[in-house]
Amino acid sequence: MLKSIHHIAIICSDYEKSKHFYTQILGFEILAENYRSERDSYKLDLLLNGVYLVELFSFPNPPNRISRPEASGLRHLAFSVADIENSMAELAQKNVSCEPIRIDDFTGKRFTFFADPDGLPIELVEI
Repeated sequence: MLKSIHHIAIICSDYEKSKHFYTQILGFEILAENYRSERDSYKLDLLLNGVYLVELFSFPNPPNRISRPEASGLRHLAFSVADIENSMAELAQKNVSCEPIRIDDFTGKRFTFFADPDGLPIELVEI
């Protein structure tokens, strides 16, 4: 029945700040950007390596998200990278701080976390 993940929808509190973060810092490409006046809301469709992956939404006064990793609901987004140190260094050059590298107890893979402008946890996994 299911074939793949189609997209991830993220509601941000500061549209311009999040747009900058996902496009200029993480390197997503803009597929489409639409303003819906009846909702006072932007919808930004983003590609990663040519694949449609993220919908970034703005809404007036969205409630705060509980961002602790163990809260109910979405825990985090995870992206694969070839070289975790290099990826962390690129993020550091853009003033994004990552946690120290950890090793997954089950897979042995190295990973780290950082946060988007709204505190959404984002994981990098070295593969």
